[in-house]
Amino acid sequence: MASKLNNLFFNTKKFLIFSLYIITVSFISPYIHTEIFEPIGTVNPSKYIPAQKQIAESNNGMVTTQHFLATAVGEKILSKGGNAYDASIAVAFTLAVVLPRAGNIGGGGFMVIHDSETAKQYSIDYREKAPIFSKKNMYLNPDGSLNKGLSTFGYLASGVPGTVAGLWEVHKKFGSLRWEELLEDAIYYAESGFEITPYLSDILLKYKNKLSVYDATKDIFMVHEPDFKNKILIQEDLAKTLRLISKYGRDGFYKGEVAKKIALEMEKNKGLISLRDLAEYQPVWRTPLISSYRDTKIITMGPPSSGGVHIIQMLNVLENFDLKELGHNTYSYINLLTEVMKYAYADRSKHLGDPDFFNVPVAKLTDKGYANDIKNKIILGESTPSNKIYPGVFKDNESNETTHFSVADKNGNVVSSTYTLNSTFGSGVVINGTGILMNNEMDDFSAAPGIPNQFGLLGAEANEIVPSKRPLSSMSPTIVMKNNELFFTTGSPGGSRIISAVLQSILNIIDFDMNLEETNSAKRIHHQWQPDILQIESSINEDIKLKLLGLNYNVKVINPATCLQTIMFKNNKFYGYGDFRRPDAYASGDIND
Repeated sequence: MASKLNNLFFNTKKFLIFSLYIITVSFISPYIHTEIFEPIGTVNPSKYIPAQKQIAESNNGMVTTQHFLATAVGEKILSKGGNAYDASIAVAFTLAVVLPRAGNIGGGGFMVIHDSETAKQYSIDYREKAPIFSKKNMYLNPDGSLNKGLSTFGYLASGVPGTVAGLWEVHKKFGSLRWEELLEDAIYYAESGFEITPYLSDILLKYKNKLSVYDATKDIFMVHEPDFKNKILIQEDLAKTLRLISKYGRDGFYKGEVAKKIALEMEKNKGLISLRDLAEYQPVWRTPLISSYRDTKIITMGPPSSGGVHIIQMLNVLENFDLKELGHNTYSYINLLTEVMKYAYADRSKHLGDPDFFNVPVAKLTDKGYANDIKNKIILGESTPSNKIYPGVFKDNESNETTHFSVADKNGNVVSSTYTLNSTFGSGVVINGTGILMNNEMDDFSAAPGIPNQFGLLGAEANEIVPSKRPLSSMSPTIVMKNNELFFTTGSPGGSRIISAVLQSILNIIDFDMNLEETNSAKRIHHQWQPDILQIESSINEDIKLKLLGLNYNVKVINPATCLQTIMFKNNKFYGYGDFRRPDAYASGDIND
């Protein structure tokens, strides 16, 4: 009884202290000039108003993320003398706390880098891996049909997480500040809590059922149900896990207490991740894909990301057309983009997978001669049905709830990183006693040829389940250089729509000379070959719709599903913009200006 009273007193005291801080800051902030970078754990949320109001500008760097608190943390790290890599690591850990639907330490992702000191580009693959006990047909019924739900919800849906190992590798290679410094804000927000924004409140309500199945998940995310607005979300177990990672680096996650808890929970609930899986996990430094478009240099992620390959493939085709003459989002422009997307996504279905297990024909797919072959098949004013388009023949599956962040520092270092749990809140599983929300990335494999994943994406042998293999992804972190310096860097969540969103952001800036607000405000279209549906954001001009219907396009108006985080460098100044499609996204760069 005494112990319970002590805990109640401690938690009440902590909540009252935090509430007093929020009230005090809110009351006095209009009357004083506050520094942008306060001490750790005391970032002033009132400065970071969700929903970007204007393009952020700075002479000394820029940070843009899907949550204003993570943006503030990244800024603060840069202001302390940290570089873009330090800020990115701090941002990633902070997002794991304040953006629980997608930010993570229980998932994985990709990072593309331009390093100013070496004048070289790098990319690291910290994608999840299939557990060593996984099997090719593990999600199929005896009759060969898909056992729906096994790959998307619960313990069997998770691949071996890669985020912590990936961030650790980046810090070893490029970091300048102490590792422990980079986790302090994430620990603070997990331990002391942060105010639930209206957007997060809506998400928690929408996914109430998913978050209520397992007690460890429910006890964290449903504690304020049904009224989340203006409540404080505290994640004490996650704070303890982050402290272990802070103290022991990657071993704080992949060995010791945390690893044992993950393996034990998996074993108890018929999951597959073992202590061996965790101990043996390693991220991979891969050669980034580099190509040209118009007068720019495109630097993007190679397999097991499919995004980079097909962005380059589509740019190679589109380079043969005068897009400005066609006009942005005109009938002819939408017709052209749709046809180009069909061919790229058809190739994705057959040829893309983990290059450590499958010979992905990257050189062929990104060859400008192959792009010319596709160009010759496209006739403006006509539409080729998807069932008449086949993957290219050579001689020689995915969620909207990914998150992307971009960071650039005053020395010219640039980081473009996309990481994910896959579906919103991943598998719905929090590992008991750790606060770790686990991914459901196993759904990104092909359960069997011809069976689509939860997002309608088809796959083949290249992306079948094999132990220790990484599933295919659409994540497309991309850096664009011009005249040997940063032009812009971009990326987005959105599952299969990531590739088309990043493509259109590149076209908007290069071909249509849009600024960041304009390129974010422009409507986006998407076609992924199968299903044969042309998706258009929000609304469509009736005249254009009738013309598209006349070509037998199956036109569907959708709610926005992507969220670009873009930084531009122009005339010796950094510009940033947090996409309004996710209201908490924010870019800021008042770094020691």
